[in-house]
Order: sequence, then structure tokens, then C-alpha cells
Amino acid sequence: KEYIGYFDFKTLTCLFCVLAVVCALRNIRFFYTMAKAIVRKFKTAKLAVLALVYITFIGSMLIANDMALLTFLPLGYFVLRTTGKEKYMAFTYIMQNIAANLGGMLTPFGNPQNLYLYSKFNIPDAEFVTIMFPPFIVAIALITVLCLIFVKSEPLEIREEEVKLPAARVAIYLVLFALSILIVFRTIPYVIGLIVIPTALLFLDRKALGKVDYGLLLTFVFFFIFSGNMARIEIVRTFFSGLLEKSTLIFSALSCQVISNVPSAILLSQFTENYRELLLGVNIGGVGTLIASLASLITFKAYTKDQPGNTLKYMLKFTALNMLFFVILIAFCMI
Repeated sequence: KEYIGYFDFKTLTCLFCVLAVVCALRNIRFFYTMAKAIVRKFKTAKLAVLALVYITFIGSMLIANDMALLTFLPLGYFVLRTTGKEKYMAFTYIMQNIAANLGGMLTPFGNPQNLYLYSKFNIPDAEFVTIMFPPFIVAIALITVLCLIFVKSEPLEIREEEVKLPAARVAIYLVLFALSILIVFRTIPYVIGLIVIPTALLFLDRKALGKVDYGLLLTFVFFFIFSGNMARIEIVRTFFSGLLEKSTLIFSALSCQVISNVPSAILLSQFTENYRELLLGVNIGGVGTLIASLASLITFKAYTKDQPGNTLKYMLKFTALNMLFFVILIAFCMI
């Protein structure tokens, strides 16, 4: 009977609803079309890469970091391949990855761990944004500076036929997305979303329901069980509580480097009430090692598929850039 209490059903429902609607919008190429229109306005490699990274950054705030990468990494590949700028492929993918992990930290639904902590600790909306806004601004500034330094202002041109969006479906999906967001912000009971959204998609786009990242949902389920059981073991509770008392920020950020940020958030939330530092730690901790965030594995898989044979070079660049962000953001938050 204790197991039922382990699960945060609101978090699971909100995550499912957001992912399902985003999949439906991706299936009609909504995000791709919008992003491509923006990128086409820029005429140099420097500005195009900045646009790609910013789009991923903003997208992660609205559709979650992993979905932003699945949506916008192919756009980055298309832009660089068709303009002959493959030399910027590794840098662009890495910066998109960092942008997805750090852009999503500003909103409760931007990163999966945010949604969980926001729900578990009932963090007020204004306080959530206040906590995350300073490192968010630092991340934007650092991303911008690096893109301006490492990408040259080389002319480029992108050509492709326009994709016409189905207006009726776009409108319906946007309404469903708005419903998902209202559920996240506790305006509408999550049970309503669990009924309305799957029912609507069952008629409009069954494939979207099949493309939901159920692996991510199951990750939450199993870590709810694991962390719930761990929290009931006295020696484990004493050990983790002691470490978190010394520095919740540092320990939570470092734990992400080993077990990833979503599991870290679920596990460590059982041993501390310091949600401010925990929230900062598991978001900043998303940059660092390849396994610090599940989203990073998506980028790695996409890059090795698009650019086979350059894995080692990619890993060295990935580690160097991610660790740079990790150190600067941790130092900033500690100050």
C-alpha cells in the first residue's frame, strides 16, 4: 500500500499531455515550419547558427528539452548541409544541446525534473521564475558569446519549398497545448487533461499517441518506486540528508553527472526541503557529462548518425563546452 504514495500522478499526467500534444504538432511539421521561416531571414552562418540555438533555447521552454532537440536538430542538419557548412555541425549540435538543457530551466514544463519538483514542493509560479531567472540570463549571455566567437560571418542561402500547414489542426492542437499548460499551472484539474487530450488525439492523430516518449514516463515511474524505497532505509536517509545539508546545490549538480538530472531530482527530493538549491542543482547539472541529461544522449545519437566517424572529436568538444557552462553557472549561483 505504500507504493501508491510513491507516485506523483499529476506530474505523470502533465508530462504525458504535453508530450502527446507536442508530438501531434511535430507530425504536421508545425515547429519545423516556424523555425525554418525564422532561420531563412538570416543570411550569414553566424546569424543562422545563433538563430538555430535560440530557437532550440526558446523551444525547450515551451515543449521540453528532449522534444526541442528532436524537433530542431534536424533543422540544424538541414541548414548546415544544404549550405555546405558541415564544419559547424558539431559545434551547432552541442550548443543546441546546451540551449535545450538550460533554456528549459526557466519554466516548470521546460525540463522534466522541473515539472516534478514544481509539483512535489508546490513552488509558487513567481518564486519558480525568480529562482531560475538569474542563471537563465547568464546561460543566454554565454551561449551568445560562444556562437559569436566560434562561427564566422560567412554568407549562406537556404532554399526549399514551403510546407503548408493544416490550419484547422494547428488551431485545435494549439488549444490542446494551452490546456496542457493550464494543467501544469494548476488552473485545471489534471484529470480533465487525461480525458480530453488522449480522446481528441485518438480521433485526430493516433500516431502522436504512439510517438510519446513512454520511456521517459517509465523512467519517472521506476524512479518514484526506487526513491520511495530508498527514503525508507534509515542509513540511506541519514547519508543523503547529511550530504545535502552541506551543499544541496553542489551535491545535486554532481549527482546528475553520474545518474542524470531526472533521477537525481526524484531521488534527492526525498531527503531535503531546500527546493531552491535542488532546483538549481539538477538544472545546471544537466550540462556536463554525456549522461548528465537524457537529452544529451538524443543529441549524441543524432550527431553520430549524421556525421559518422567524428565521434571522438565531438566528445572532446562536448565535454569542454559543457564543463565550461557547468563551472561558470555553479560559481555564479554560489556567489
